[in-house]
Amino acid sequence: MTNRALLLLTSPAFAAVMAISWAMQRQPGGAGRVYPPPTRGWEQGTILLGNPTDRSIEIVIHPKMDGTGTIAYGTATLSERSPSFGLKAGKPSRITLNGLRPDTSYRYRLTIRNTESEAQSPEYRIQTQRAQGESFSFFVQGDSHPERNPKMNIPALYQRTLETAAEEQPDFFVCMGDDFSVDTLHERTAGTIEGVYRKQVPYLGLVAHSSPLFLVNGNHEQASKANYDGTAASLGVLVQNARNRNFAQPAPDGFYSGNPEELKHIGHLRNYFAWTWGDALFVVIDPYWHSEVAVDNAVGKGPRSDGGGKRNRDLWNVTLGERQYRWLTKTLEESQAKYKFVFAHHVHGTGRGGVENAPYFEWGGKGRDGADEFKAKRPGWALPIHQLFVKTGVTIFFQGHDHIFCRQELDGVIYQSTPVPADGSNELINGDAYRSGDKVVGAGLVRVGVSPEKVTVEFRRSFLPDAEKEGHRHGEVAHRYEVKPKGARSGK
Repeated sequence: MTNRALLLLTSPAFAAVMAISWAMQRQPGGAGRVYPPPTRGWEQGTILLGNPTDRSIEIVIHPKMDGTGTIAYGTATLSERSPSFGLKAGKPSRITLNGLRPDTSYRYRLTIRNTESEAQSPEYRIQTQRAQGESFSFFVQGDSHPERNPKMNIPALYQRTLETAAEEQPDFFVCMGDDFSVDTLHERTAGTIEGVYRKQVPYLGLVAHSSPLFLVNGNHEQASKANYDGTAASLGVLVQNARNRNFAQPAPDGFYSGNPEELKHIGHLRNYFAWTWGDALFVVIDPYWHSEVAVDNAVGKGPRSDGGGKRNRDLWNVTLGERQYRWLTKTLEESQAKYKFVFAHHVHGTGRGGVENAPYFEWGGKGRDGADEFKAKRPGWALPIHQLFVKTGVTIFFQGHDHIFCRQELDGVIYQSTPVPADGSNELINGDAYRSGDKVVGAGLVRVGVSPEKVTVEFRRSFLPDAEKEGHRHGEVAHRYEVKPKGARSGK
């Protein structure tokens, strides 16, 4: 091992062999339908980056062959080598490269050798933490819902969308939840849940081999306190372990702050976290693991929040929880970042619309009848979440759930709802729930460019070749806006 690198190899916690054939993987709830693998990608496996810092990167490898792996990496040439490590087909393994230089772009390549053959991955990219004043970009993906093929997710369109994002080499890629739906499974077992997560691996690997992936918890993942009873077989345990096993997500380590709690049979949840990159603070929050009730759709074990229906639910029962709220407040108040971005699956984790929901319950302080109930319902909390955003100068709040591109603004905070990446219907989904803002039809991704002078947000539309009609082209910018810095405000 060189002085500049330390490779940490951890064995998968999952005991059973989960070698899954992508070509035979059936959709949950589907009548024999098959969700095919992407037509391009490295034939011997998938590589997913995660948890980038100023001096390290975590790499999750999903190999399709047994063998011994090594990582070659460097800046101008691939002159550095990791120690060798074992790989087993069908089992994810992870390594961490340490000793990297801050604000530096690296090239890397994985080689797998066994007694019969040798396979080399394409050459990919690693970017360490940007310094203040450095420009960069990232992409945000709304609810991909591969289980809804072909109604809301056309595999070929999904592939094209992700490949187009990868071409721009964003510094990272954020998924807003509902990418791993387990509630449509006929049987929710360790194996079927693992299949839901493995289905996404080769697709997200089309971009995450060079752009670290950050996952936001959604309602269809069913990773929630309502589904956790402390036993190893509970749905919350099965889902969260599948997530943490197949993808690298942050736990508090000095570079990332986040949820310090460790749950029995899981360890760190890795469900809320924050980091700084260049001139921006990034904050991911999650109501699902901290609400006693089922926040949106209930499945498996756990109480219902409404006695059976959604219409008359008491959404004061939906919460970030005391610990997460205190952490969020501290994170936003202490950050001097020029831009602050916050990500959650949805306001309250349920409902439809953006700023339409912001005045109510924990988010805005009002009850259903419009009366101010915040002090009574959240004693000891200084401010509702939206007011905290205003005070601390949050630039953009990103949410998914509604499958629509819509930009709204309330009290100087932009609420950006994100579209689905691979819906070919060309419809304005849930448009009636948004009574204001810039609503744009179609599927695609949100690209965010960050520079010292401004943030540029673009809706990049996605089309299959035969749908490129009437002047529309895949990757076109359907909507664009800029945000100037508010200036660093501590809020204290």
